[in-house]
Amino acid sequence: MGNLDIDLQSIQEVRELIRKAKEAQKKLAGMSQVEIDRIVKAIADAGVQHAERLARMAQEETGFGRWQDKIVKNTFASQVVYDHIKDMKTVGIINEDKERKVIEVAVPVGVIAGLIPSTNPTSTAIYKAMIAIKSGNAIIFSPHPSAKNCILETVKIISSAAVSAGAPEGVIGSMTLLTMEGTNELMKHNDVSLILATGGSAMVKAAYSSGTPAIGVGPGNGPAFIEKSADIKLAVKRILDSKTFDNGTICASEQSIVVEECMRDRAVEELRRQGAYFLSREEAAKLEKFIMRANGTMNPQIVGKSVEAIAELANLNVPQGTRVLIAEETRVGYQYPYSREKLAPILAFYCESTWEKACERCIEILNNEGAGHTLIIHSNNEEIIREFALKKPVSRLLVNTPGALGGIGATTGLVPALTLGCGAIGGSSTSDNIGPMNLINIRRTVYGVKELEDLRPSDNTIDTRFSIADTRFSEPDTRFTIGDTRFTEPDTRFTRPCADNNTCNEKKEEISEEQIARLLKEVIAQLNN
Repeated sequence: MGNLDIDLQSIQEVRELIRKAKEAQKKLAGMSQVEIDRIVKAIADAGVQHAERLARMAQEETGFGRWQDKIVKNTFASQVVYDHIKDMKTVGIINEDKERKVIEVAVPVGVIAGLIPSTNPTSTAIYKAMIAIKSGNAIIFSPHPSAKNCILETVKIISSAAVSAGAPEGVIGSMTLLTMEGTNELMKHNDVSLILATGGSAMVKAAYSSGTPAIGVGPGNGPAFIEKSADIKLAVKRILDSKTFDNGTICASEQSIVVEECMRDRAVEELRRQGAYFLSREEAAKLEKFIMRANGTMNPQIVGKSVEAIAELANLNVPQGTRVLIAEETRVGYQYPYSREKLAPILAFYCESTWEKACERCIEILNNEGAGHTLIIHSNNEEIIREFALKKPVSRLLVNTPGALGGIGATTGLVPALTLGCGAIGGSSTSDNIGPMNLINIRRTVYGVKELEDLRPSDNTIDTRFSIADTRFSEPDTRFTIGDTRFTEPDTRFTRPCADNNTCNEKKEEISEEQIARLLKEVIAQLNN
């Protein structure tokens, strides 16, 4: 392939990967649950074993986040995900309802295309490989170019572990020649059954436009509302723990704080006490220029960077030890960077007069960007929490927990996942945290439980309105019969009454044929009317 252009080489590489993956998946689909689970366990063990080395590689290559926190993410993607899925039935008959006589059989989708982002590269590759294999599918990765080496190393490690545990060669693969043409070929190829897309909005949109079924995620932009009944100290701790974890690179992390006016001063004081720095209006204007690029997308210069690096970029002087930068804001919109998603230790701060106004502000923020993703509330008022649950346009309402870790299921009861669906409102095909069950189809075997006679209405439910019992159609119509007195009683219109109203003995005049004809015409005319 040396004489071919790089895009053609990439396309050819993808086709070969798909061919091998298709053959491998057929073999995988014939394995038992025990054999599949053995392979998944091997991938999880390899992920844990190499968590630190892969974390360091990811941070060094991308410049995003903190390698110490990436160890946690790699371990989460390996061990925590494994602990959740290990006992799932994903092979053969997975459910049987004897009463309804329904048998459910798991059917793998086939070959999956896995798009991997640069913000969580190694952890996402481990996680997607595990849930794909658990559901009996092969997977081919398309790495983000800025995280290519650490992703390829991850694939090498987990693929080797899988094969050693009995997986067929080629069941886990990855592109190495990264071009848009190659990725398009991967997404649009007839032998690829599903796209699992985690990445920027443009890539997710391309996945949904490919013609191949896709599971993608929208942008996060979760506001965190601190309601007046909350434990402020603990709420602030959770928010800052979340926003500083891996320098804010998890999409479920908080992007703004919303408080009620009655507690503004206490919230600001606690935030400052725990390491937040409130920017002056001039400082906020300086930093604002670096949050978004001219085309409206997030500036990679701030993504996953430390406060110190961001302050140096924007020429700001901030106190040593500052954990997050906060800008007070009153506006929401595409043109206001602080109101949008910022995968960095930067937060917007909104103050509203009442909790109802705060509720409306959260909705406004989400409808501007992040609809369908995540919202966080810190409150001990169950009534208000339930009001938020009923009205917010999100798939995850996190209560009294760090957004980044709660959204992925690390500190909550959600499915542990690094691909978070945003539902229809967020442009996604599902609102789930994606797990193995999202990657299988279900074949249902059902037995007949009724006959046609059982579907017919019983005698006491027959509608008699149109049956022979309906007298409208069985009783004689006497309107035109001899029983109609208009034709049987004497017609006195053509007789001459007696002057004294007594019986007249005078001979009555005969009615002529002309009069009879005229009378008949009148009768017919009346009937027609």
